[in-house]
Amino acid sequence: MTDLVTIFGGSGFLGRYVARRMAQAGWRVRVACRHPNDAPFVRLYGVVGQVEPVFCNIRDDDSVRAVTRNSRAVVNCVGILAESGRQSFDGLQRAGAERIARIAAEEGVERLVQVSAIGAEAEGRSDYARTKAEGEQAVRDAFPDAVILRPSILFGHEDEFFNRFAAMSRRSPVVPLVGANTKFQPVYVDDVAHAIERAVLGKAEPGLYELGGPDVRTFRELIQEMLVIVRKRRLILGVPFWVGRIMGAIFGSLSRATGGLIAAPLTRDQVENLARDNVVGEGVKTFDDLGIAPTATEAVLPDYLWRFRTSGQYASIKESARNLRGSQE
Repeated sequence: MTDLVTIFGGSGFLGRYVARRMAQAGWRVRVACRHPNDAPFVRLYGVVGQVEPVFCNIRDDDSVRAVTRNSRAVVNCVGILAESGRQSFDGLQRAGAERIARIAAEEGVERLVQVSAIGAEAEGRSDYARTKAEGEQAVRDAFPDAVILRPSILFGHEDEFFNRFAAMSRRSPVVPLVGANTKFQPVYVDDVAHAIERAVLGKAEPGLYELGGPDVRTFRELIQEMLVIVRKRRLILGVPFWVGRIMGAIFGSLSRATGGLIAAPLTRDQVENLARDNVVGEGVKTFDDLGIAPTATEAVLPDYLWRFRTSGQYASIKESARNLRGSQE
């Protein structure tokens, strides 16, 4: 029988890349998610019946056990950047990770991969970072041979980082940034999926890995790179952290008052995350230990940010035509 891998959060940004890779590697793939009816696209990653989206609530033991049963490997890609309703940091990133690891061990799963994040810290001021660290420890306790991956900020066609700020540049002459000088090490989403694939295939030693791209840049420098690609001149306005905390508190209160109907564009917890550099630490395992060469932003961003240019895919053609006319005059 073909090996089966269960991917929690397998229809999300990172999870879909993992599902595609595991299907291409010949595995049966069980995509565990809250809304399987919204994830029919994952079926296209393999032959008929190879990739199957299934319902799972990681806050419930029975639900997790049902989708874990008979799996040779389990991957947990579940994570949130902001709380909404019952989707809390503690419930998903700590308790959910603990439940998945504990049940995986009870069900005799051979390999477990836990996706965390650079900056995870048990004593951190951010609830996001704290619960990521608590989730890591819970996974270690329940499944000592797990592979834990901490990526920096992910980029790729469906990302919520470059796409968000590129969309903002369409509407506003100013791009405000909290933590404009904070350093990031953006990592291509499929490189992280490749790392997960190697771990599932038993080609990665158990333990903790921090994954970052080849370049370290400030928040401001990343937005400048994006603006060059989308052919827009915008003022990048650095916002002090104290102002960001006030803005996050106001937006958070408004979101809670409306029951989440109005999503907060910035939360206080996110501001606390932005106060720390998001780069690979020293003395840790990295892509090098996995035999993977990470991809630079410049090799990928133009492939999907072109749609934010005023002329879209025709911008380069128009620029070439203008240059040609200028040379003939």
